[in-house]
Amino acid sequence: MKVTERPSLKAFNTFRVDARAGLLLTIETEEELLSLSPFCAKRDLVLGEGSNTLFAGDVPGTVFLNRIAGKEILEVKDKQVLVEVGAGENWHQLVLWSLKHNLYGLENLSLIPGSTGAAPIQNIGAYGMELSSVLESVTAWDWQKSAWVTLRQDECELGYRDSRFKSRERDRYLITSVRLQLDQEFRPRLDYSGLRQELAMEGSSRPTGRAVSDAVIRLRRARLPDPAVAGNAGSFFKNPVVSRSDGSALLADNPDLPYRLTGDSMLKISAAWMIEQCGLKGFRNGDAGISDQHALVLVNYASATGAEIQKLAEHVQSVVYAQFGIRLEPEPRIIDFSA
Repeated sequence: MKVTERPSLKAFNTFRVDARAGLLLTIETEEELLSLSPFCAKRDLVLGEGSNTLFAGDVPGTVFLNRIAGKEILEVKDKQVLVEVGAGENWHQLVLWSLKHNLYGLENLSLIPGSTGAAPIQNIGAYGMELSSVLESVTAWDWQKSAWVTLRQDECELGYRDSRFKSRERDRYLITSVRLQLDQEFRPRLDYSGLRQELAMEGSSRPTGRAVSDAVIRLRRARLPDPAVAGNAGSFFKNPVVSRSDGSALLADNPDLPYRLTGDSMLKISAAWMIEQCGLKGFRNGDAGISDQHALVLVNYASATGAEIQKLAEHVQSVVYAQFGIRLEPEPRIIDFSA
């Protein structure tokens, strides 16, 4: 286990915000967890690749940096393949690895930044698919019981960009590995119209898994700024989910508002559209701004602080609420131990 005192966390978050921690512990094996001191949610933090984190201040205690690696095929049955992946593995590299081994199910989730262990916390999703459709189980270290626990997919309480790890039992678990149910037979998921159009432009009438992955990568690169160039965490706000009655009232006043029905007959409406209608796309206040590529992406153009980006997010929430009566909810976790 690598130990670093008073480290800068700038290299450990995709916003490239400069913050510090009292201590940084880099965890590379499950066995190292046995020697850890107790976790204190009031001062400590578990961190993957920091792609869904905004440091609005310093971490007074310890940052537990999860770098547990490994990929293993556990079982093959009726063309279904059970794969176990260490939580510290890079998600996009896992997607590429699965395609290399002719394993399918992850291609729509290509190029999503972050670690594999963070995927169930956020229930990552893109282009018509969410992790919940392939997640079999999660193994984690339970800080309260000082023991490992395995949680089935239904026990993870996965929702729209949500889970028990993010909401009901935040900070109770350090995820060490996930198990995914992949397929040896490719079944394309092309419900997202933009993805179908991208494949059609490439002349892919019967796309392969790799073709779908490549199309997703092109779409993401065209729409989202590269965190290596301009610090960001991808989409900063969730698309609001409202009741049919509330949605009908909104649509009556805003007939061009993009929306889609969810499985429980709610309406998921476009946060990006509302932000654009408020004239905020491309808005900038110093080094903190909103991308001119995508209205959902908040950007650190150079040396913005996390507090400045948080203030910008609150400004967006206020303006959208004033115009539409909808309170936008951030996707990233905002770290502010002084709050």
